[in-house]
Amino acid sequence: MVLVSSTMLELETVAPDFDLPDTDGHRVSLATFGNPPAYLVMFICNHCPYVKHVRGELAALAREYQAKGVAVVGINSNDVQAYPDDSPEKMKVEKAEAGYTFPYLFDETQEVAKAYRAACTPDFFVFDRNRRLFYRGQLDDSRPGNGKPVTGRDLRAALDAVLAGRPAPGPQLPSAGCNIKWKPGNEPDYFK
Repeated sequence: MVLVSSTMLELETVAPDFDLPDTDGHRVSLATFGNPPAYLVMFICNHCPYVKHVRGELAALAREYQAKGVAVVGINSNDVQAYPDDSPEKMKVEKAEAGYTFPYLFDETQEVAKAYRAACTPDFFVFDRNRRLFYRGQLDDSRPGNGKPVTGRDLRAALDAVLAGRPAPGPQLPSAGCNIKWKPGNEPDYFK
């Protein structure tokens, strides 16, 4: 597995909208959530060992911050022809097994991943109530095999700050994981 870092999209970028199916076939967009105090958009998938390493924390963090009004979504943009473990049918199973309480969306065209300049799984984006990018970076400094505990420290600090109206915490360190599995010929200009 090759470690890839997030692109660190420019802060204050307006959240690109999307209209994607969830694991139950419902369409979900940013407008689906009304006017929440913050948005957490996560690019994840089923098979990536970096996502598997943090899936319990993702489920717990989502439950905690959804209770505080944060809109949370997970988006899978992987090529399911090459990676059938990431298929929509398997996403439904993963959502149940992982205990995800957030919509888990399938980006079949990969256009949403490109709009966010998402590069890896997991890749995290926190937007304020005005849909301006407040934080993009890592969940915490735990990685498979490095012995550091999964705490969600960095992402939790960002969510706490945006909810309290405080400035974003720094430094914001890039997330890291497996690259998004682009369809052949569909790789974005930022993919190396």
